[in-house]
Amino acid sequence: MSPTQVIVVVLVVLVVAALVAVAVVAGRRRALKRRFGPEYDRAVAEQDSRTAAERELRDRERRHAELELTPLAPEARARYAAAWEELQVRFVDSPGETVGDADELVSRLIAERGYPTGDFSDQIAHLSVEHARTLTHYRDAHEIRLRNERGEASTEELRQALVHYRALFADLLGEEPVGHRPPEQRHPDSPHDVTTR
Repeated sequence: MSPTQVIVVVLVVLVVAALVAVAVVAGRRRALKRRFGPEYDRAVAEQDSRTAAERELRDRERRHAELELTPLAPEARARYAAAWEELQVRFVDSPGETVGDADELVSRLIAERGYPTGDFSDQIAHLSVEHARTLTHYRDAHEIRLRNERGEASTEELRQALVHYRALFADLLGEEPVGHRPPEQRHPDSPHDVTTR
């Protein structure tokens, strides 16, 4: 083989290797996007580079694989569904307290499923592997709960927090905990005990 042919063969091999590497990276990227959904975009926006974000997401997958997650027994599922229904009923009379109780109920469910419940950002990272599509709801609910603790949340925001908590709660429970109705609140201008949605 002439030196020119050797160079051409080496170049072809290098081009093919580069194309294979690009295809592998693109496949991993697509898999991460599919698995993490909107959480993928959030991670990319928060990190210095797409590579760093993807490394973080793969690290989340690795840590998630080390967890001992357990499905809920039917009795536990029924118990949580009943507790959620009670929360929705109590919201009418005590919205601020109910949002705090909803946070505690969601945290108990998270723990019973086998997820760590310490630091909120670590909790989000662990949940993101299987529940990425409802994490925006959880973040929003958490933020409203914090504003409520500072006395800055309106009743409508508290209602929204409960709706947000409900999204993750249903995702973790594996089914709708109660009917599709959002929590009700009293209409402040009504002389009677009328509720609105």
